[in-house]
Amino acid sequence: MATDITNTAHAVEAGAVMKLFPARPRLLALGEPTHGEDTLLEVRNALFRQLVEQEGYRTIAIESDCLMGLVVDDHVTSGTGTLDEVMERGFSHRFGASAANRELVRWMRAYNDGRPASDRLRFAGFDGPLEITGAASPRQALTALHGYLAARVDADLLPCTADTLDRLLGADDRWTEPAAMMDPSRSAGRSAEARELRLLADDLVALLDEQTPHLIAATSRDEWDRARLYGRTATGLLGYHHWMADNSPGRMTRLLGVRGRMMADNLLAVAARGPALVHAHNAHLQREKSSMRMGGTPLEWWSAGALVSARLGEGYGFLATAVGTIGHRGVDTPPPDTLEGLLYALPQDRCVIDAPRLATALGDTRPAPRVSPWFGYAPLDPAHLADSDGLVFVKDVPGS
Repeated sequence: MATDITNTAHAVEAGAVMKLFPARPRLLALGEPTHGEDTLLEVRNALFRQLVEQEGYRTIAIESDCLMGLVVDDHVTSGTGTLDEVMERGFSHRFGASAANRELVRWMRAYNDGRPASDRLRFAGFDGPLEITGAASPRQALTALHGYLAARVDADLLPCTADTLDRLLGADDRWTEPAAMMDPSRSAGRSAEARELRLLADDLVALLDEQTPHLIAATSRDEWDRARLYGRTATGLLGYHHWMADNSPGRMTRLLGVRGRMMADNLLAVAARGPALVHAHNAHLQREKSSMRMGGTPLEWWSAGALVSARLGEGYGFLATAVGTIGHRGVDTPPPDTLEGLLYALPQDRCVIDAPRLATALGDTRPAPRVSPWFGYAPLDPAHLADSDGLVFVKDVPGS
């Protein structure tokens, strides 16, 4: 495919990235096409450091459990816990085992040391407490929200007591039953207790909102923000469990939609705090509809990126990431007629591409879709090139 695209490629640096946008995005989303590759996380770390030092970014949000992420945030802002403890307890999806994630946390803590609170870096997980096999119990989020309110508002305003919540929640393993993912009848999400908990969670969140001026004055905006996170997570988890117990054809689509909305709500809360770098799989951050097949059934849903982009407009920027080879996974040199093949022919090992300019340069030329021999790598869809603000391309990914 004889198309000259060399003038669309630049070094992966904050200055080059910012030139892709009319103004600094409030949320700059950097996708990845696969998980578990430290090479890609090292690119993320280097870009985040430059965004902090040159562009005023102060938060990074990654595709990890939002409640576990509080452990990391406490460490990087105030030194709570050891680095080993934080890596063990602060990440979901086994991301705490990553050397690049460990280096990110170490660098953020060192950067914050001695700085005023207003200038400290913040960390956030923006995924729900969800794994592919199921969802967490809503206990942690619900009881934390109730405890925050019970300590600060008149007991007569509370919709229930802590004992009532504990009774309705019951044993946590009834919520985390792995078999419920494939068998809706094994889920507790539509039990009488779950229905009552959904009403109580809504009432607790409403009370939190109604008492906002008092609560911020009595505690702090950060503590109030954390209570709002507990509220979002509690209602989101109860909704997720509700759809886990559904046996209609739309069950999996609704589960994916609930997760996407939970992610989006967490990202909008991060955006309210100031400019942030977001890092997750491309499929969670793209503007077009996401799709997958599960058990032979095609599924489509609006990702967190699509939802946030619709709300923030130019305040949301998206850089998809693609790779040339992942040798230890059998992903070899891309065919030259694919988009990755075009990018692989560039001289740079790593570069950021102006995606709209690349689409213009290609004109009527239609790169062939790449087919990955490994299920864990999702190639770029050339039909959606123009939906990205930029592309980050990493030529070769060695084994982590």
